[in-house]
Amino acid sequence: MSVRTSRSRAALLSAGAAALALTLSACAGGGIEGGGGQTGFITGTDGIATVKKGDRDTAPDLSGKTIDGKQLDLSAYQGKIIVLNVWGSWCAPCRAEAPNLAKVSEDLADRGVQFVGINTRDTSTRPAIAFEKQYKVEYPSLYDPTGKLLLRFEKGSLNPQLIPSTLVVDREGKLAARTQQALSEEKLRKMLDPILAEK
Repeated sequence: MSVRTSRSRAALLSAGAAALALTLSACAGGGIEGGGGQTGFITGTDGIATVKKGDRDTAPDLSGKTIDGKQLDLSAYQGKIIVLNVWGSWCAPCRAEAPNLAKVSEDLADRGVQFVGINTRDTSTRPAIAFEKQYKVEYPSLYDPTGKLLLRFEKGSLNPQLIPSTLVVDREGKLAARTQQALSEEKLRKMLDPILAEK
């Protein structure tokens, strides 16, 4: 084996290990981050970060193909509360929270709440489609294998930094709340209730 081949293999293994570490740490359940300095949001002890109505940043334009090949633009849901859930079929906490998201999505559909998934780091749509079928997820999911859509969230805003992350966009298209952990049904409802109550 040549020195060059040996070095190439070592570099490849090192890059693979770094990618695996990132994947594992990103899917470790979330944490309590942000909330200090000039970010404008406060993270409670429950891990839910919120922003006062007048201080919220506008959600980025998100559009593209869904995991089932349809075109989706978030602007189609203007005037609704939008729940964005960042997930991957390979992520254990995502599997844990999926039934809770599916149930609350169904319960709140007639109250002007639209759930949208952002499926990321799945190398094909096949496992993502199987995931949604298994957990009876009826709402659409944008397919974002390389995380390009996630980069549209401005640094310092309520941006998704871990998988899973769930964000709530208010009726005016502003980022109102975020959590970076798997959600129970109770915690998801707690996150949505104040935004549902807004006029």
